[in-house]
Amino acid sequence: MNRQGAGKQQEEKEENFYDCQETLEPSGRREEEEEEEEDDFHIKTDGLTDRRDTTEREVGGGRQKEEKGDRLQEEQQGDRLLQEEQQGDRLQEEQQGDRLQEEQQGDRLQEEQQDDRLQEEEQGDRLQEEEQGDRLQEEQQGDRLQEEQQDDRLQEEQQGDRLQEGQQGDRLQEEQQDDRLQEEQQGDRLQEEQQGDRLQEEQQDDRLQEEQQGDRLQEEQQDDRLQEEEQGDRLQEDSDSEMEESSQEVEFDDDYLKEAEKELTEEEKESRRQQSLTLKEKGNGHFKAGDWVDAERSYTNALVSCPVCFSRERAVLFSNRAAARLHLDLKVKAILDCTRAIQLNPDYVRALLRRAELHEQTDKLDEALEDYKKVLELDPTHTSARQACMRLPQQIQERNEKLKEEMMSKLKDLGNLVLRPFGLSTNNFQVNQDSDTGSYSINFVQNPNNNNR
Repeated sequence: MNRQGAGKQQEEKEENFYDCQETLEPSGRREEEEEEEEDDFHIKTDGLTDRRDTTEREVGGGRQKEEKGDRLQEEQQGDRLLQEEQQGDRLQEEQQGDRLQEEQQGDRLQEEQQDDRLQEEEQGDRLQEEEQGDRLQEEQQGDRLQEEQQDDRLQEEQQGDRLQEGQQGDRLQEEQQDDRLQEEQQGDRLQEEQQGDRLQEEQQDDRLQEEQQGDRLQEEQQDDRLQEEEQGDRLQEDSDSEMEESSQEVEFDDDYLKEAEKELTEEEKESRRQQSLTLKEKGNGHFKAGDWVDAERSYTNALVSCPVCFSRERAVLFSNRAAARLHLDLKVKAILDCTRAIQLNPDYVRALLRRAELHEQTDKLDEALEDYKKVLELDPTHTSARQACMRLPQQIQERNEKLKEEMMSKLKDLGNLVLRPFGLSTNNFQVNQDSDTGSYSINFVQNPNNNNR
């Protein structure tokens, strides 16, 4: 028994030792050792079978002893077999444990890979969120830049509006100064008219003398023309003499001037244009000095000298002469000059504005409004034209209402004159206006006084 106990303790120590080695050794080495142990097991079992055969051959005298030894050996072999089976089971269990560990490690690796994937996806999501955040920031920055640009534009527009308001204020001041000048000029017109009458009388006397001189000049020119025909310069002298005669006061129509200028060369036309510009500057000087008569005369002479082909220059001359005639209170002629200027240059804003003012001064409010509207079409920023377009419709309506009342009053007086022999009056007829259609309806009233009561 002691031997068996000692043998078991030694086997347990060996098993523990083998267990420690198995835990320390790798799985591949364990498999090799298991194979070696299986081979040893087969060798031992073969040895046992051989010993049994030898013991059976021995003599039966020591059979009991041998049987006891055999039993002991069998028990030991059984114990060893049990131990070997237990070791095999333990090896299998350890292999299964290793497999489980490997599977667990594989699962852990899969979980770690899944975690890595999740982390990568989260990082990708974060990157996308960061990119979206960057895009939002860029869009916000773009919106801010647009807002700043819009603010800059608004500031520029406000500055432009301020400049326009300043210019409008300057224009209003200039208009007020012009109004003051016009009032002063109107005060001087009476004196100028008197002086003008005297000048007209003197001019008439001068005209008579000039006509006599003109007749003499014509006779002399006829003689000169005969000589000029022989020399080949007849046409040039004819045009010069005609222009000199017309430069005093007579104005020819465009067709006549075109016929007279057909034979002129380009150099002669340019020379006449320069002459007309000189006369225009002279007229401007008279205009600034307040010599309206001399200014009108200079502009007229400039129109006679300026060839018809220079339409813009002639338009300016007509407009300037209209301004001079306005100061001379020749409003009808001034309107005609403005009309001629507009015919030559339809986009001439100054002529349109001057004619509109003349129409307004002569109570032609409808024509004035049309001219102001054309001025706004050509120059939408013109302040006085815009103010006139806002002011004149009300004045036109008030004038029409006043004319309507005057007409109705006259018709009423005429009706009373006709109805009086019959013992009736216009009060017996009530006139009502329909607010929707604007038409009138007339109702007869027998006793208008009683109805009024």
